[in-house]
Amino acid sequence: MSELNASANVISSPPFNAARLLAGITRPDFEAIARWVPSRAHVLDLGCGDGTLLAKLVAEKQVTGYGVELNDTNVHECIKKGLNVLQQDLEGGLTFFEDNSFDVAILSLTLQAVHKTEAMLREIARVGKTAIVSVPNFGYWPHRLSIIKGRMPVSKTLPYEWYNTPNVRVLTIPDFVKLATDVGCKVVGQVVLQDEKVVQFMPNWRGSLAVFRLERR
Repeated sequence: MSELNASANVISSPPFNAARLLAGITRPDFEAIARWVPSRAHVLDLGCGDGTLLAKLVAEKQVTGYGVELNDTNVHECIKKGLNVLQQDLEGGLTFFEDNSFDVAILSLTLQAVHKTEAMLREIARVGKTAIVSVPNFGYWPHRLSIIKGRMPVSKTLPYEWYNTPNVRVLTIPDFVKLATDVGCKVVGQVVLQDEKVVQFMPNWRGSLAVFRLERR
């Protein structure tokens, strides 16, 4: 655990249980993310939820690494899956990880719920040699149509009503690319999805979810 500073608190888990993964529900962005993660990579999954993605990567790619999650219930689910998990608030930064500690740092459908957006992108680029980020695309045409009708959009990638959403940011695909550039990152890969299909024509209009692979410039 040399990548961790002494202040980090890793919650011990039982041995990894692949059977628990097979019963889980996978998201379309998980498949895109997994294709970009090398076999046996050392991985950090930030805002890992119940550990479904990290468990998938352990089972399919034999990765090592950690999840970081704040929610008590999700942390407990990670432990039941046999994953290494740290219970931490991402808003506090990643100071307990050293530079270039991981081959891949992942932030899946979490950036829009983070207040310190720029700082978060800089941090994942610092601790990971490669960063993979997935975000809901506010530019998706049904979202735009909802705004024209005077209502905030509700969809598979933005499933909450305006009054109970954990999201504090909305962004489009060009918005994310500009932010990544502004904080010193280079987009080296991009996949835009609608459900499980890759969208290549007019992606900011026709895709509800985008996955980016970033490297420091």
